[in-house]
Amino acid sequence: MNGRIVNNMANWKQRSAPYKPGQTAPYKISRSKIELYMQCARCFWLDLRLGIKRPNGPPFTINKAIDALLKKEFNSYRIKGKPHPIMIEFGVDAIPFQHEQLDTWRQTFVGVSALHKPTNLQIFGAVDDLWVSGSGDVMVVDYKATAKEKEVDISSDWQISYKRQLEIYQWLLRQVGLKVSDTGYFVYANGRLDLDGFFDRIEFRTKIIPYHGDDSWIEPTLLRIKDCLENDMPAVGLAAMGGTCDFCAYARSRTELTLQSVQSKQKSGSA
Repeated sequence: MNGRIVNNMANWKQRSAPYKPGQTAPYKISRSKIELYMQCARCFWLDLRLGIKRPNGPPFTINKAIDALLKKEFNSYRIKGKPHPIMIEFGVDAIPFQHEQLDTWRQTFVGVSALHKPTNLQIFGAVDDLWVSGSGDVMVVDYKATAKEKEVDISSDWQISYKRQLEIYQWLLRQVGLKVSDTGYFVYANGRLDLDGFFDRIEFRTKIIPYHGDDSWIEPTLLRIKDCLENDMPAVGLAAMGGTCDFCAYARSRTELTLQSVQSKQKSGSA
């Protein structure tokens, strides 16, 4: 096994180390783990205390490709110091932000990082993009992609996760000393379904959706997260689309059926 693989495995283990109640060393928590806590404190506790993670779905490789291409596209205007044409189209008075840390802030598992001293939690998250106004206000930008017939927006209840994501980035950037605007933007690409065929090509309509963020919920949430990590397993939370957490409901049903099967076999064996 070469040194690079060993180092990568060591880094993975370090990131995944369970939280130990009473520990004094700072503990890293990603933006996505905060979102997990907001959905289901029990899934969060099982993950960070015991290392029992929710099953992963397949990667969204098309979305990742769009993300990478949008970054290249906006980077070309960042170098020029000019607004992207879509920014002009949607009336955004700004240009892509240039900063020596931007590449680092975009890296998964690194991102923008800040220590929350009251809890000793090291919060981090990787941004998609940053723009800046003429007055120097930095605007958080998040890329989204989908494919549906109706026009995209951020009005659905489940899209609260998108809004929390952007607000965490705003909070993190304020912690590292940037002057951050309350207004952020979603660059939302929607694959067209009204064409006559695929022909090795998907066309998108992209729009910019402004969002007025409010990060006041983050500080009290971090205090609750710390309390959760220090104590026993909490109650079941909610599913992303509403109702009881799907993962917890599945785990409970499977456990109950397994126990019933075991008990049934034990009874039949003793009869």
